[in-house]
Amino acid sequence: MRIVVTGASGLIGSALVPALRDDGHEVVTLVRRPPRAGGEFRWDPAGGQLDPAALAGTDAAVHLAGAGIGDHRWTASYQRELRASRIAGTALLARSLSAVTPPPRVLLSGSAIGWYGTEADGRGEPLDESAPAGSGFLADLVADWEGAADPARDAGIRVAALRTGVVLSTQGGALARQLPLFRRGLGGRLGSGQQWLSWISRTDHVNATRFLLTAAAVRGPVNLVAPAPVTNARFTAALAAALRRPALLPVPRAALRLALGGFADEGVLASQRLAPAALTAAGFRFAHPDLDTALRAILAADD
Repeated sequence: MRIVVTGASGLIGSALVPALRDDGHEVVTLVRRPPRAGGEFRWDPAGGQLDPAALAGTDAAVHLAGAGIGDHRWTASYQRELRASRIAGTALLARSLSAVTPPPRVLLSGSAIGWYGTEADGRGEPLDESAPAGSGFLADLVADWEGAADPARDAGIRVAALRTGVVLSTQGGALARQLPLFRRGLGGRLGSGQQWLSWISRTDHVNATRFLLTAAAVRGPVNLVAPAPVTNARFTAALAAALRRPALLPVPRAALRLALGGFADEGVLASQRLAPAALTAAGFRFAHPDLDTALRAILAADD
């Protein structure tokens, strides 16, 4: 297949692109800087510019571009950047793909479990993709972000929204930020530690994305989370045990709010207990279905 990928330099994209090429696919990447290599095309999401030649003959697209939700303290300006970087880019790509003749078969478009709100713990069993939207900045952002792909849906393209949980990797994201402290024995739970964490290893995220490219029956929201969510306290204990270090220094809720702004409540302190129902029903098999297995593999690969 000829696959167009945005966000190719990010945490997921940097692993996905070589994996797709190893699978034998032709991969075209959309970049915001001047192209430096074959297979790169410049696009400007903010300016609404995308060279139609980049999409000619496209069979599939994987859209991962956007400012990192947890990369900075949530100020009003950064929240505006989060919205603009996701909604404008998704709308431009969806419109452009809808104009391709024939249109591609599938668009896998990045999304987030923020859709479910901050108390998405189901009060029992984990919630699946049928759960309604929650409330808050992230929930509203995700609703508009997913809706921006409507032009592709209207053109008959199969669209799957990749509602991604916390991606575990030593190369970036939450785990990479925590590791230096935990390795020094300075780690601890966040807030009460009772909030649920829906996570996925980077390996499983990449494999699930590859799987969904040809899973013709899967469309709509897809929870990219492992089948065994844990509380933050359980995650803290598991990471400390894997590193053979103590983790006795909890981070108070007030300190998190001071450092992270609104992301404290809607990100690290949010309780989100979710199930990968769509992936499981489609037959996807996780390499890292539980946290201990995932941490062993991730940390071993980093040695």
